[in-house]
Amino acid sequence: MTVIAGSLYDPANGDFEAVDGESLPLMRARRLRRRRQTFIVAGASHVINIALLAVFAAAGTISITLVMVFTCCAIAKVAAFMAVSESGLSDRWKDHFLAAPYTAVTCAMMLGFIYAAPQVAVVFLCAFFLIANVIAFRAEPLRGAIACMMISGGVIALYLLADLPLVAPSGNALERLATLLTFAATLARIMFINIFASRVRDGLFRRSAALETAYKRIEELAEVDELTGALNRRSIMKLLDDEIARCQQNDLPCSIALIDLDHFKQINDRFGHLTGDEVLRTFAISIFANIRGIDKFGRFGGEEFLMLLPETSHDSATRMLDRLRVIVETLDWSAFSDGLTVTISAGVATLRASETSESLLARADIALYAAKERGRNRIAAA
Repeated sequence: MTVIAGSLYDPANGDFEAVDGESLPLMRARRLRRRRQTFIVAGASHVINIALLAVFAAAGTISITLVMVFTCCAIAKVAAFMAVSESGLSDRWKDHFLAAPYTAVTCAMMLGFIYAAPQVAVVFLCAFFLIANVIAFRAEPLRGAIACMMISGGVIALYLLADLPLVAPSGNALERLATLLTFAATLARIMFINIFASRVRDGLFRRSAALETAYKRIEELAEVDELTGALNRRSIMKLLDDEIARCQQNDLPCSIALIDLDHFKQINDRFGHLTGDEVLRTFAISIFANIRGIDKFGRFGGEEFLMLLPETSHDSATRMLDRLRVIVETLDWSAFSDGLTVTISAGVATLRASETSESLLARADIALYAAKERGRNRIAAA
């Protein structure tokens, strides 16, 4: 499946719904669907303008011929852009929503009809408010400011050079009604655009919050063992390397403990793997509840865990592990299954000068092996 590169994600071009990593077919379908919606709204806006011009024609302000010409121009413009959109050609362009060319053609069309029918220019001038509103919603601030200055400059130049009158038709009741309807329709369409923009921004905010939560969850899963909530092997090993470097640099003691749940395979075989999972979870929770904030606890593999005890001497580490051993032994494990008992064995090792993490772990592993050899449910020191 082809995937869009992150570099194609460009909200500044109006693709507010872009998703980094979205598949090419899904991207094209989404863009086509949004373009269709945009052209439908644009067509509806032209229908409103045509209706307003029809009221002015009924009032005798303009001829019905001008209404027909405007209708044909509007249909031709929307149809041409829809044909380009449906062909998929615009997906290859940076401005894949055709915002700039559509806006330019619409502005030129409105200026042309202002020149042709200045007596109803109010309809076309109000259309520029809608265009400016859409530009403000979609464009970057600088591009939007430039576009609005160009529109204003075009209108001002047309009126000054062509010496057109600035009028709001009000010669009779129907003309006044048409003028008022023009303003009312313009306000309604501006309100619609802003409500739509607000909904899009709210949707983007909610999606951004959901993505942030998902990313945090991914980061947690990348560092934490999903079953026990303890750090995974990669994370605890990285912390071990960092802590060894810190303690050696500052001449501080540092101890570690390799902990193993005694006869865990027998627990799985006798009581089932679901009970075994609960044992691992409960064990990890008990450890977390009884260690210091600076201590780190991770799953080293299977039923074996690594505890990192910064700034802790050898004797203190041994006493701490023996206290944890007693806590685990005295838990009411029968709550999970009758006859279930759980004990731990641990090997404690304290960092020596210039020692590496591999050497420290090897000594802790030897101590753990010694604890098992002596009957388990005990702590051995390297």
